[in-house]
Amino acid sequence: MRIVGLTGGIASGKSTVSNLFKLHGVPVVDADLVARDVLKKGTGGWKKVVAAFGEGILLDNGEVDRAKLGHIVFSDPDKRQLLNRLLAPYISSGIFWEILKLWMKGYKVIVLDIPLLFEAKMDKWTKPIIVVWVDPETQLQRLMERDRTSVEEAKNRIQAQMPLDLKKTKADIVIDNTGSREELNERFQRVLTHVSKPLTWSEFALSRQGAFVASILIFVVVIICRKTL
Repeated sequence: MRIVGLTGGIASGKSTVSNLFKLHGVPVVDADLVARDVLKKGTGGWKKVVAAFGEGILLDNGEVDRAKLGHIVFSDPDKRQLLNRLLAPYISSGIFWEILKLWMKGYKVIVLDIPLLFEAKMDKWTKPIIVVWVDPETQLQRLMERDRTSVEEAKNRIQAQMPLDLKKTKADIVIDNTGSREELNERFQRVLTHVSKPLTWSEFALSRQGAFVASILIFVVVIICRKTL
């Protein structure tokens, strides 16, 4: 199985690229969706976060007010790190089970869409790593337009993440998204061709098909050994 890492920064267009993979039949494990699940009312993640941040972050129905929690952690690095530490084990476990389910279904190529791919050290699981990149000015402008937020708040949210220029240096593939949607589509097609190429032997060995072939070979070897003894 080939596990492709996909990351970027806020308002870089990572989600657009993630959706393009889905449209072309490549399954995507979305860490943001996993994070939503681990924060649902009554879950282990929910209990940890409420204990740490207080019931003031809850809506009337008991669910976490994500906007309020986001405002708290984006304006305080220590609280942001605390939140990441609390949820990391639950998110990692959720991602693992999503990968396992796709492996059981026989998919050969999957995409891990993880905003904190490098920060959470999950880049070790993935190859190749794709970073969706835009220049700082474009990122700031798009974020302000998308969320209708002030310059200061937008900068705080961007600065809370690893700089895109640094992520770019860690990537195997960089998708420059400073241009038009048509240009992004063209660049994506080239990336799709690259990640869809035949699996290497090591990737095949980790696929369900590879495990099946290995089981057959082991069975044949055992039968032969029994006959020769």
